[in-house]
Amino acid sequence: MGKQRNWTKEELDYLQDNWGAVSVETIAARLNRSIEAIKIKKDRLGLGAFLDSGEYVTFNQLLKALGITGGSGYLMTSWVKNRGFPIKYKKVLKNKFKVVYLKDFWKWAEKNRSMINWSKVEIGILGEEPPWVLTQRRTDFQSCVKIKTTPWTKGEDKHLHDLLKQFKYNYKELSTKLQRSEGAIQRRINDLALKERPIKADNQIKWTEDEYIQLGEMIKQRLSYEDMSDRLGKSAKAIRGKVYTMYLSENLDKVASIIGKGKWGDNRPDRKITLHNCLTSEERAQVKSGLTKIAVILREQICKHYEGSEYWQRGLCENWDDRCLAGKSTCDFCESFIRIKPQYCRRCGAEFYKRNKQDICDLCKVARKKQHQRKWMALYGEKRKKEVI
Repeated sequence: MGKQRNWTKEELDYLQDNWGAVSVETIAARLNRSIEAIKIKKDRLGLGAFLDSGEYVTFNQLLKALGITGGSGYLMTSWVKNRGFPIKYKKVLKNKFKVVYLKDFWKWAEKNRSMINWSKVEIGILGEEPPWVLTQRRTDFQSCVKIKTTPWTKGEDKHLHDLLKQFKYNYKELSTKLQRSEGAIQRRINDLALKERPIKADNQIKWTEDEYIQLGEMIKQRLSYEDMSDRLGKSAKAIRGKVYTMYLSENLDKVASIIGKGKWGDNRPDRKITLHNCLTSEERAQVKSGLTKIAVILREQICKHYEGSEYWQRGLCENWDDRCLAGKSTCDFCESFIRIKPQYCRRCGAEFYKRNKQDICDLCKVARKKQHQRKWMALYGEKRKKEVI
């Protein structure tokens, strides 16, 4: 058995500085020592487990610190795939672990605050916290006090049904009485297949400019819909509708990132005019006025094309034969329009429109006539020339 090589101060410093940040294989290759020697030395130095010694935590350790229980399969889709959660993979010997660098986590968490209930996160468990976490923790704690998130009991189900039978409470009032979110109440009604429904809130009360300004500020503060409802005196469903109409999303993190440092209504995304539910009353009036103007312009152009005739669609109507067979004085209000059915050319297969039945289209008629002329010239042309001479 050969004599073991002593560790130098430079080797010890390198091991302590890079344990947990550089793979064990890389450290062994860099120091020209075996993996077993590296593991024995780190134990003697008290460096701890490899994954506990870097600027990161395992994914499972992070979920435990955030108070999230259960499997991580859903989070791999909701967080990682849909929202770009910064998960990494680290290999230790033959094992592969999911790890999260805390620096990357805090950047992601600031953009997706609503995905985590910060009231369940112990202060300082993930190291130094950004300033916004304190405010968000206080907001989430207040929401948890007002809104239950525990499973529904049979007593609560009966209470909900009894309130619905009275037909005098809307979603906001039911939320106050049951201490449940309006979305939870709506889902529970559907799950229980109850026929009774909450009464509709008064939709005739228009929002003021101050309420819109306040709504924009609360979104930037990442308040929940229930907190906004209490401050504005409007139902959470109504607020959700306003947010979706303006920004085409109910995700407050996404909406807050769109608004940025601006105010309510800034950076609004484009939307199709066919999405009537996403247009305000003023926008719907503008769209209607614009479509009316376009219709007038198109009618003028069509009439001009047909020499100002009131029968501007006669070229495509079967009820036309030098006059309107339906007895109408204009095509604008005609209810007897019958579109000419398409026919298909037997020679070239092209689609064409004619009132009478035909086998070939006009182009093929011309082509056949020219073909006949060339054939006649080939057969009789020389003979006629001689006769003329």
